Amino acid sequence: MKFDLILLRYGELALKGKNKAAFEQKLIQNIRQQLIEFEAVRITKEQGRLFVELNGQEMEPVLEKLRDVFGLVGFSPALRVESKLESLQQAALQIVQHAPNKRTFKVISKRANKSFPIGSQELNHQIGGYVLKNAQPIQVDVHYPELFVHVEVRSKASYVYGNDIVGLGGLPVGSSGKVLLLLSGGIDSPVAGFLALKRGVELQAIHFHSFPFTSERAKQKVIDLAQILTRFGGSIRLHIVPFTEIQTEINKHCYESYSITIMRRIMLRIAEEIAKQNGALALVTGESLGQVASQTLESMNTINAVTNMPILRPVVGMDKQEIMSLAKQIGTYETSILPYEDCCTVFLPKAPKTKPDQETAERQEARLEMERLVREAVEGTEVMVLSAEQEDEFSYFE
Repeated sequence: MKFDLILLRYGELALKGKNKAAFEQKLIQNIRQQLIEFEAVRITKEQGRLFVELNGQEMEPVLEKLRDVFGLVGFSPALRVESKLESLQQAALQIVQHAPNKRTFKVISKRANKSFPIGSQELNHQIGGYVLKNAQPIQVDVHYPELFVHVEVRSKASYVYGNDIVGLGGLPVGSSGKVLLLLSGGIDSPVAGFLALKRGVELQAIHFHSFPFTSERAKQKVIDLAQILTRFGGSIRLHIVPFTEIQTEINKHCYESYSITIMRRIMLRIAEEIAKQNGALALVTGESLGQVASQTLESMNTINAVTNMPILRPVVGMDKQEIMSLAKQIGTYETSILPYEDCCTVFLPKAPKTKPDQETAERQEARLEMERLVREAVEGTEVMVLSAEQEDEFSYFE
């Protein structure tokens, strides 16, 4: 007997009430896209359960793809068998035999088909006894088993499966609206993008590039980070903004201590305009409260004053070690620490203002041709469309 399907589990979607069907449909669409390379595979739904039908496809590559799908809290290789005691016993035995390092097990039966002649408790005993007889030296442990053998008896067929493989959880990407991520080349912003995706957003990204102050390698680093995020978010539009003149003008005309504040205020103005042009409803940043000078509450308040658009900060309560740990888990850390500096390090002041006030920032900005600088930056923005399928190819430029 061979595993012929994978049973999928979703968590928060079950709480969506009347909207559940829309969330579920989006999840199915995302799974299909994630598994598009496996031509034989099919996604089916039956009595409130989702399944990946393997149809001869090797299971392990499919499991690896499912690990990157937001909205799935877990999944399990499963067997579909006839609703007969002998078939259920043999399937349970196979589950145990495919977990050779497990020393204890427990059978958990659910009898959705009430016409099945054996009750759930008796079914546990019948199946558990068969496994004990044929799979020594494994033992039963009803309190702390290493292996759970799940048996679901349904009307058309029954399903038997083992331990759950933990998924990413969250909500299906694309179910919560569109956002624009301010993506630097650092550690924090890609993690913020990942956590935003977990809440079901469709992600676009914006990067500010100051050539020749920052190199083409720095630009490629950001492209690579966005490319990694496509594993979890599908296609991502990356907006690369020419920022050289703006930084030069700030350096010429504004207080050095306020340069970071002015720079980030202009970034938000540009990001807001590009967000509106692309239908994004919020901005996302990698700011962590108190981590650097521009991330104090006073700085955030002064910087935020230029926009009414919501700003989401998924890592605001995390410390650096927590952010680094998650970056390593999702695969962005090694790219983020490459020694190619982004525009935030250009003209870095010796003593940046940690408590900038809005009035002073506005007086500094009055020395700049703000409207022209923002307009020309928006008009000169380069757009790249990245997708998971392009990982080893050149990205598409619009």
